[in-house]
Amino acid sequence: MPTDVERWKSETYGNEIREHLLEFAEQGWESIPEDERDAWFERFKWWGLYHQRAGQESYFMMRIGTPNGVLEPGQLHVIAEIADEYARGPVENPEFGAAYCDWTTRQSIQLHWIRLEDVPEIFERLEANGLSTQQACGDSWRNIVGCPVAGKDRHEFVDALPVAMDLHEAFKGTDEYANLPRKWKVSVTGCREGCGQGDINDLAFEPAEKDGRRGFNVRVGGGLARNEPRLARDIDVFVEPDAVEAVAGGLSALFREYGDREDRYAARSKFLVDEWGADEVRRVLQEEFVDRELEPAGDDLREEYTYNAGRVGTDDRPAGGHNDHIGVHEQADGAYYVGLNVLVGRMGVGDVHELADLAAEYGSGEVRLTQRQNVLVTDVPESALDALLAEPLLEDYSPDPNPFMRGSIACTGTEFCSLSIVETKNRQVRYARWLAENVDLPADVEEFHVHLSGCTASCAQPQIADVSLRGMKTRKDGEPVEALDIGLGGGLGADPRFAEWVGQRVPADEVPGAIATLIDRFRERREDGEGFRAFIERTEAEGDLETLIEPSETSYEDPYMHNTKTTWYPYADEDGMDASPAPARADGTPLSDADR
Repeated sequence: MPTDVERWKSETYGNEIREHLLEFAEQGWESIPEDERDAWFERFKWWGLYHQRAGQESYFMMRIGTPNGVLEPGQLHVIAEIADEYARGPVENPEFGAAYCDWTTRQSIQLHWIRLEDVPEIFERLEANGLSTQQACGDSWRNIVGCPVAGKDRHEFVDALPVAMDLHEAFKGTDEYANLPRKWKVSVTGCREGCGQGDINDLAFEPAEKDGRRGFNVRVGGGLARNEPRLARDIDVFVEPDAVEAVAGGLSALFREYGDREDRYAARSKFLVDEWGADEVRRVLQEEFVDRELEPAGDDLREEYTYNAGRVGTDDRPAGGHNDHIGVHEQADGAYYVGLNVLVGRMGVGDVHELADLAAEYGSGEVRLTQRQNVLVTDVPESALDALLAEPLLEDYSPDPNPFMRGSIACTGTEFCSLSIVETKNRQVRYARWLAENVDLPADVEEFHVHLSGCTASCAQPQIADVSLRGMKTRKDGEPVEALDIGLGGGLGADPRFAEWVGQRVPADEVPGAIATLIDRFRERREDGEGFRAFIERTEAEGDLETLIEPSETSYEDPYMHNTKTTWYPYADEDGMDASPAPARADGTPLSDADR
């Protein structure tokens, strides 16, 4: 029997949702019949709108997709203007102020506190400037991700940017692919670093060579969500760039026809690949969904990938790679790009405007977003580098950050998300600051990844971090408190692996102490030049992995230990559900009880 979501989608889905959305916006949030809200909120996702959690009724999160993370000159100012004008809620965030932009782990942008009544004008301004929320969420092709410097990277093997843009044009808004069993995440990358993170996508095109021709090998069925992570599997197919669209369309059609529509938990491509196996996926793709003869896979570049795997340097390519793109890097055309660290991926609108100004003054005006929640200013002439690096904004968004600041990623958390169990972004800001001030990594460790996800949905991609944190609850001194599971040693690169969970339900205020202990033992026990992942793998083989962490209270004090899931907004002075001003009219004034 189809699920409720499948039934709702069978009635109205895809582009046709827009007309209804605009009608509701004109009549006000309260015009959505109460018994139809679950259905409409599910459909609105296709146009990039998520209804925020309990206590924040009538407010939405808006996601704007930017294919391959590219923001063309001028677009960043538009985003900041919209955030400033339309994304302000009843209470300020204590770290980030009243209006801000979130850069996501899929190279998209999220705004919060959006009112339905403002959506038509926001759509108009976005679309007039080449931006869109279409299919940023929902059961369809999501934002296409890849190496954020595609087309500019002096080391890339294939220029994947035109391929990603072609896929965006071909599959966004196309009715034939609008209604899939679940989300469909695609990565295209032609670089040598593995920063496209193809292993955790439903469909990945990765650089490969065959008979002197440069193209892509194809992997399918990757994903992190819940407690069922999978690495994408090789289906033994090589494609040249001009054949990518046909194979990508065939595979998404295969998922459309054979994906599970009766159980949403099982409705991801990873489970279909589990059931069929890679060989069967290839056979059905060939026989039913593509007209061309599929070629066997070529030679890939996975041994060169650098994602926290470490690598011996050469004269042409320095050790360590540049997979997170932080710092100053030369482009293929002789200009430079500067990667700026954005702690937990959030910037206040004033800083976003200033970033856009700097990009225009020192570069081409283009800004790119990474899958590590950071931003890049591109096309900077060598003669302008020193002046850009001296700008005050770069003191807060450094191209040379402390490793704990550099590697911190956090999802939205209980601030807005109904799934999250714990507070995340403001907590991770405090974790990173405390670790930077109190814990010394070995001098040769420049990157250290700590990813905090508020639940098992894995929006912060915790399973591929050096230290993985996942929201839980526990009791401490007899009181219920927010807690985190702790995992170690995850990463992608040449030899991808997911983190091993070694700490369960650790009270959140004891997590920094656990990480400090971990780093102490890494410093004491590592062998010459041993990387963190190699250290974890060796320690695990010796059976001592759980001895590496020792949760304990420290000078770190956590202001979010209470159950933030039961608040209407965890940073409000009066945060009980009864204190919520929601739902609200378009001007932000609360609706009266009579209007509800």
